Amino acid sequence: MNSYAHHAEDARAAVHADLTGKAALVTGGSRGIGAATALRLARQGADVAVTYVSGKEAAEEVVRAVEALGRRAVALRADFADADEPAGAVERTAAAFGGGLDILVNNAGVGLLGPLESLTLADVDRVLAVNVRGVFLASQAAAARMREGGRIITVGSCMALRVPGPGGTLYTMSKAALVGLTKALARELGPRGITANIVHPGPIDTDMNPADGPYADGQAAMTALGRFGTAGEVASVVACLAGAAYVTGAEFTVDGGHAA
Repeated sequence: MNSYAHHAEDARAAVHADLTGKAALVTGGSRGIGAATALRLARQGADVAVTYVSGKEAAEEVVRAVEALGRRAVALRADFADADEPAGAVERTAAAFGGGLDILVNNAGVGLLGPLESLTLADVDRVLAVNVRGVFLASQAAAARMREGGRIITVGSCMALRVPGPGGTLYTMSKAALVGLTKALARELGPRGITANIVHPGPIDTDMNPADGPYADGQAAMTALGRFGTAGEVASVVACLAGAAYVTGAEFTVDGGHAA
């Protein structure tokens, strides 16, 4: 086989990686990008835990869908605003799937947009607690449980790369912090064969930001493709990274050209 064929084979292996026997935790996995990611990982063979805060029924639907694919699944209530919950979710996932963890997808987050002068200390504390501290604590706990070849994949935001208008100071700060965290995790965990990467979605059609919402036309116009993305399009990149052994400390935009 020539070198080009080897490259093509390696690329196909990453995109369609066999994750059979892998244990995954997708935070905020009851809907949207998280739910799509949980199902994509399960289709590739992984057992999957998802966390939720208030969407118990939606999380249980995801569990049933994963189980219908022949994989194990569990829904865990975990509010990452509570400093004890991220590590607790990791521990409960490991216990449910035999003691280890292979894939962590840091997807849980809160969005808060508004004029700078309108943001309260409580707003700052909650956004940073969930979007930054929670990701750090989950990653810290996961790293302690991960076997060789573990994957930490964090969902950032296109606003960490390009802020198209006012009102995004707090949210953007929280997502930009995850870039530094990802690069530092890659350096610290690389010797153990554990990778860390971040995916930046653009406008994605979810119930939190529907493609037919009041601000959708303006968001779509900011992309090169002129449309919203789908949760599945983000999930496909996350799943690719779950199978990629030689990619770490990297940022991936799934934003339709928002940052172009």
